[in-house]
Amino acid sequence: MAQVRLSKKRRVCQGDIYRDVPFNEYVVERKGVIEFSQIFFPLVVVLTQDCDLEQDYRVRWARQETPTQDKKLFSVIVAPLYNADHVYAGEHLSELKMTMGAHLKGKTASAFLRNNQIPRYHFLEFPDSTPIPESVIDFKHYFTLNVEYLKRNQKSKFLCRIGPLYRESLSQRFAAFLSRIALPEE
Repeated sequence: MAQVRLSKKRRVCQGDIYRDVPFNEYVVERKGVIEFSQIFFPLVVVLTQDCDLEQDYRVRWARQETPTQDKKLFSVIVAPLYNADHVYAGEHLSELKMTMGAHLKGKTASAFLRNNQIPRYHFLEFPDSTPIPESVIDFKHYFTLNVEYLKRNQKSKFLCRIGPLYRESLSQRFAAFLSRIALPEE
């Protein structure tokens, strides 16, 4: 079970979980009409390294004097948290009219998923005191948010922070998934 902290620091941290977060899917202009598609994810977790977030905070908000602005971030990497029961049923993206593979509860695949033995997914279980159901992160589904958006909305959208050991495990698994070597198909 993931250790969580409900108190927040003054800055955005790796492992922070936010609610009702927008993802700007696309903007298209056709014959003078602008079409804008935005998806709201109920929950996301911050994946950007905490040292980078801390350095950005020092330069951006703590007004630490530096000769350059090379520590500022343009964006923060986040990933949606999906309700584990919806993932088991393959329905976690049904509102986007997407059918996903089912990992039926009680079957071997779902046990592997729950034990974090499938590199693509990360399972999180929260204490009863946290209003988040068992969740799954799909490492293929990540996006970026403006760091100032998260800081501005921290009071209203911050839920909790994953504890350091669980945060490190999540970070290591995400990095390993992204760094995998693609083998060409013959």
